[in-house]
Amino acid sequence: MSDALVRAVRDAVAEGEIDVAVPEGVVVFGRGRGVFESPVALRLGVDPRVIARRVGGVVAGGFVRVVLTAEELVDGILRDSRYGVARVPGGVWSEWPRTFENPGFSVRYAYARACWVERWACGLPSGPLQAGELESELVWALGDVPGRAEQAERERDARPLMFCLEKVAGAYHDVHERCPALPMGDEEPGAVHAGRVGLARAVKVVLGNGLNVIGEIPRERI
Repeated sequence: MSDALVRAVRDAVAEGEIDVAVPEGVVVFGRGRGVFESPVALRLGVDPRVIARRVGGVVAGGFVRVVLTAEELVDGILRDSRYGVARVPGGVWSEWPRTFENPGFSVRYAYARACWVERWACGLPSGPLQAGELESELVWALGDVPGRAEQAERERDARPLMFCLEKVAGAYHDVHERCPALPMGDEEPGAVHAGRVGLARAVKVVLGNGLNVIGEIPRERI
């Protein structure tokens, strides 16, 4: 979302609609359920409609608001290898005890599970996500990560990002166990599996980046 807004500002400058220095990045706030808002126009002192129309958004109280579907958000993550990356002080998460109640283990194990899905889904392409309730909760948790990463960078405190990664991990464990990405038994792979494989790949990107940001090398097996 931040990259799309930066491109919108750059295009508006190139076309002579506004005259400002193009920022390297912009702040984006997740408002839940695929709703994202940015004060980019307010901070640049320009008409927010100039930016909003370039990203398919609307203006809400001076903020540029964009609403994304679950599928659009997952596709955006898969296209952005640096999703949620920021300059954040290192965090400390103990891996022990190895229980789901321990966030340090839960996040690492969620990453390993997402990697497992990708290994076993070799040859099965990602597809449109048919998001049910559990998948949707996971997608909205993923959508909150960049804003929390920016908060962690701004406050020089890894905890906002770490808490967000914990939510992603918890939501992914529910999806992994109750909405399998791989066919069971003699079941033939279908569109629903392809969508869930794409979701697992998005989780791998987000948790892998998050662990890197706080100073860890993610492990594909635990």
